[in-house]
Amino acid sequence: MRTIRDYQFVAPEDRGASAAIGNFDGVHLGHQSVIELARCAEPDAPLGVVTFEPHPRAYFAPDAPPFRLMSREARASRLEKLGVERLYELNFNAALAALSPEEFARRVVADGFGLRHVIVGADFCFGKARAGTARHLQQFGQDMGFGVTIAPLVAQSDKTVSSTAIRKALSAGDPRLAADMLGHWHRIEGPVIGGEQRGRELGYPTANMSIEGLHPPAFGVYAVLVDVLEGPHSGSYRGVASMGVRPMFGENRPNLETFIFDFKGDLYGAPLSVALVEHLRPEEKFDSLDALIAQMDADSAAARRILSTL
Repeated sequence: MRTIRDYQFVAPEDRGASAAIGNFDGVHLGHQSVIELARCAEPDAPLGVVTFEPHPRAYFAPDAPPFRLMSREARASRLEKLGVERLYELNFNAALAALSPEEFARRVVADGFGLRHVIVGADFCFGKARAGTARHLQQFGQDMGFGVTIAPLVAQSDKTVSSTAIRKALSAGDPRLAADMLGHWHRIEGPVIGGEQRGRELGYPTANMSIEGLHPPAFGVYAVLVDVLEGPHSGSYRGVASMGVRPMFGENRPNLETFIFDFKGDLYGAPLSVALVEHLRPEEKFDSLDALIAQMDADSAAARRILSTL
């Protein structure tokens, strides 16, 4: 997959794609449906996705609580797995935000990326003040020489699949419901960072990961699937993870601490992908380290039982 970030300088081989446009946070079933329509609209064209970085919501409200389901790197990885060949990752800045809907259609879609066909969701809005709709883009396409398909919204169990609904499911401690809408497990991805090695002292060495910038799922303990993406220990594993601020040891910045079953090795700096499968219990503070260890033993046993059914 090739990534193109400047619509004013596009190589000839990166033009002429059939592309889906949107934020694609989570790359859920609705996003996947839009991408598949782009694939089918022009089968002989490169399959593309046009997205934005940072997310426009973060640009306009930088001090709002974290809301993203995945980092830009995780999004790119998921899109590549779906067969996307061209990722047009637009720098969302003041200049781009100031473009009128017509200017966006002409400068970015038609003249910039030279897209042959675009697919957008029925609720798609674009241009300054979100004044452009999917119907507007369809009219611009007729005038400017690119095709436009408006994709219907995807529903799951009589509810519209959306990044907002997935966030609500994760906040409620229901990663399986989130997975139903995503079409895949919700994953936290990133490098293993240094910790205070308390887990090692307790007999449960953990791989620690930051969740900075991401929507925090319900705090507590989860049964997880773990992929080590690179390095000598690359492969798939199972484990149990704690999401939260570690109240036994004072208030801390939220992170994810994963104990990988039957694993020995150094993972510092290695990129991990941790899938949340089931929320076992809320985060809590124990009266003693012995009580904490006993609960960790019970959590590990519960996670092993759950994961053995997958």
